[in-house]
Amino acid sequence: MYRAFAVLFALCLLAVAGDEPGKTLPLVFEDDFEKGADRWEPTDPKGWKVIETKQGKVFSQFRKDSAYKPPHRSPYHIALVKDIVVSDFVLQAKCQSTVKDYPHRDLCLFFGHQDPAHFYYVHLGKRTDDHANQIFIVNAADRKKISTRTTPGTNWTDSWHNVKVVRSAGDGTIKVYFDDMKNPIMTAKDTTFTWGRVGIGSFDDTGNWDDVKLWGKKVEKK
Repeated sequence: MYRAFAVLFALCLLAVAGDEPGKTLPLVFEDDFEKGADRWEPTDPKGWKVIETKQGKVFSQFRKDSAYKPPHRSPYHIALVKDIVVSDFVLQAKCQSTVKDYPHRDLCLFFGHQDPAHFYYVHLGKRTDDHANQIFIVNAADRKKISTRTTPGTNWTDSWHNVKVVRSAGDGTIKVYFDDMKNPIMTAKDTTFTWGRVGIGSFDDTGNWDDVKLWGKKVEKK
């Protein structure tokens, strides 16, 4: 009886820990930008720079226009972590939207990125519709919504916010968190891409990023 209870208790702990950074996956990358941004690959390097703020140095995507032209309808501003490919992962960061408030005010998180025509991204938009505040896939075609659940909109302010994406490649689950790190604001389930690079950015707005951490299972790029 005691052994059965102990096993059940351990399984419950694992279930709870599944979304907790560092509990089940090793830390494979972190950057606070105090030493620059050499570990990042932006789609348009002229739109990104490290700046000094009250909280220290941050990675600023400061231009709305972009020289990058994606092959399919998808975000223009992407900065990917160099040389790290993961399957299962937890990606966590601090971010600050730096545009005037409007319905599609956004920042984005990218993952499963295999090339400019194949990846997932989370669009954290101020107001939800079929093209905003959703989880999307870009699969050799214009971005397509795959969210199974979302909210009426992301509560952007001019302050800093905490964001997190949890991905299980095996069963395809995707969970997205905003400020509340316990209860996801978006979910999806898709197994099209089971590996890829991760990144930060926006569709066509501006924003600042800091304290990026990635826990994950590293894989060789295929």
